[in-house]
Parts: sequence; structure tokens; C-alpha cells
Amino acid sequence: MSLPNGHKSLWLVLLFGMGVMAKSLNCPAKCTCQYLEVNCTGQQLQDFPTTIPLDTRQLILATNNISYLPSVELNFLSDLVYLDCRENAISKDLDFAFISLNKLIYLDLSFNNLTRVTFTTFSQLSSLVVLKISDNPNLVEIEKDSFANNTWLRHLDVSRTGLTFLDISIVKDLPNLKSLGLSENLWNCNCSFLEFTIWMKESDPENISCYSPAALHGWSMPGVESKLHYTCLLHLHDTDYAFLGLIGFCIFSAGTVAAWLAGMCVVLYEFHTTRRGDDEDEDEDEELIYMFNIPLILQPGRAQLSSYWLKLIACLIESYLKD
Repeated sequence: MSLPNGHKSLWLVLLFGMGVMAKSLNCPAKCTCQYLEVNCTGQQLQDFPTTIPLDTRQLILATNNISYLPSVELNFLSDLVYLDCRENAISKDLDFAFISLNKLIYLDLSFNNLTRVTFTTFSQLSSLVVLKISDNPNLVEIEKDSFANNTWLRHLDVSRTGLTFLDISIVKDLPNLKSLGLSENLWNCNCSFLEFTIWMKESDPENISCYSPAALHGWSMPGVESKLHYTCLLHLHDTDYAFLGLIGFCIFSAGTVAAWLAGMCVVLYEFHTTRRGDDEDEDEDEELIYMFNIPLILQPGRAQLSSYWLKLIACLIESYLKD
């Protein structure tokens, strides 16, 4: 049964009004909402909006005063693929903040107050392709393996932060990385930084330079790589010479002691064998004297045979053997 034309028009107006009302109820205050997109740019928001439609794919919160991303409210948006939080005041720990956003592809956290990045900060973002955490002046540490699960990452920007060192494994194990921003950081170009300079020379990233030590301030990576290679691997410092001298003294002392012990053992062995040989000679002489009844010439300390009697004994023994 078809409705009259007047009733059809009434139903269309009613449905349109309900749609507008539902849209207005789901869209956060001060924000504009389009199909699967919520834009809250520059609205001086102090807190994360809580009335965001659950099917939102793109969320823009740029240029506000948000200091914290609540994990519960944020993780209701499991279909989110684009999140822009640049130019806020986010400084709280972000560990487990994105635990359900495994579809997220684009994340911009630049121009905030982040202090550190750990393994659990972005570990659940397995689909992440673009990550911007530049212009966080208080960001002083990115832990090893912080991006171990972000194997699809193609663009990573950590420029203009408080970083002085970056472990080579953090970026070396990203197989799809195409763009890496490292400029204007406070790089401390010491010997621990040598491996990273070698990798950067091979990867040819954007121009970066050293901040410290003072002797290398302003040096670009190609030049500082050769300088560190000479300083850290070839050149010897005073402490190195002192260490080598100590090692040489220890080796010389050990050799001297070992030689002295070996000499003492040889002397004791010679003394022992000589004394035993003398005792055996004395026993043989006494046996000859007893057999041939040869008179002895007594001398102080012991009895010895005269050379005459010894020759005589030798002749007698020889003639005896011939007979």
C-alpha cells in the first residue's frame, strides 16, 4: 500500500532531521565532521574530544592545547588510519596509548613535548607508514628496538629534537625506510657515534652536522666519519700509551718471575742429580776397596782413592777381563 504524497514528504523531512541530529550529536563541539573525518584544527581544545564517531578514519587535532591522549577513548577508534596531533602540548607517557590502532598508517606528533620513545610506544602500530616526531625539543631518548614492529615504516622524521645519540639498530632494521629526517639535532660525535656516521654515509640522508664536542662542532657527516675513524681506531691518546705501558710492565714482570722460577728449578735439579751421582761414586769406590783391600788416604771430611791405586785397579780389571 503506497503512502500519499503528503505523507512521503513528511517522512523524508523526518528522516533528514534525524540524520542531521545524529550527525550533530556524534560530532564533537567546535569540530567539523564529514564522511569518516573529524577536523578539530585550531580550536584551543584542552582535552581529547570524547564524542568522536566510532567509524572515523581521519582525525585531525592539530594546533590545540591537548596534553594527554587517553588510551581508552582513543582505542575505541579502531578504524582510524590517519591521526594528526601536531602543535599540541602532549608530554605524558604514550606507552600503550595506541594499543588498538593497528590500522593506523599516518601519525604526526611533531611540535609537542615528548621526552622519550620506548618499545611499547608504537609497538602496536604494525601498519604505520609515516611517523613524524620532529620538533620535540625535550625528546632526548629513543630506546633500542623502539620501531622493531613498524616494519612498513617508510618516512621517519626526528629532526630538531633533543637527541644527542641514536642507536644504529633503531633505523638499520627498517627494510622499507625511504626517508629519514635527522637534521638540527644536538649530535654528540664521539667514538660511540662512529658506527652511525658510517651508516649515514652509506645511506646518504639529508645533511646533518655535529653539535659536540667543540672541536667537531658544525662538521658534516662525511668529514666527521673520517675524523672519528682516525681518532677512535688509529690514533693513540695518552691514556692508551699509559695502558700499553702498564701491559708491557706486567708482561715483563711475569716473564722475569717465570725465568727466575725456571732457573731455581734447574739449579735444584742439578744439585739433586750431582749429589746423587757423588753418592753412587762413593758407593762404587767403597765396593772396590772392599773387593781388593786397597789402603785409603784419609782427607778431611771424606776418604778418597789416590790416583795411583785407581790406575792399578783399572789395569788389574783389564788383565782379568782378557784372561
